[in-house]
Amino acid sequence: MTVLLVDAANVVGARPDGWWRDRAGAATRLLGRLAGLPGRSLPGPDGGVVVCDEVVAVVEGQARDVTAPVGVRVERAIGSGDDALAACAARLTADGTRLLVVTADRGLRARLPPATPVAGPGWLWRLLDEIGCAPPA
Repeated sequence: MTVLLVDAANVVGARPDGWWRDRAGAATRLLGRLAGLPGRSLPGPDGGVVVCDEVVAVVEGQARDVTAPVGVRVERAIGSGDDALAACAARLTADGTRLLVVTADRGLRARLPPATPVAGPGWLWRLLDEIGCAPPA
């Protein structure tokens, strides 16, 4: 079982769909799609299978106050989203939780616990599109 730890701002920013006009709305749409992942066996970024036990999304800035849908735990960054995600990853791995972090941020990747698997936003967007985790109506 794996926890998918998502850098929400980084993932939202990877698709030029006008997210910058409504950052909170874009984060809400992403979280709604992520809610369909827990409990599923997913094609992993390395070609293997990832059994998604839980989704944790780190939100920041204008998206910090979004409502968490059922199926997604939201970590609200008080300051830097990168700081919050790195701290969350450290806590979870210290507890023995298996993670897959989703971010394209190289600086953040370097701050993760050693050997933490990472996938880019493109992998997550393709996955959401392929398995039919549609945006909420």
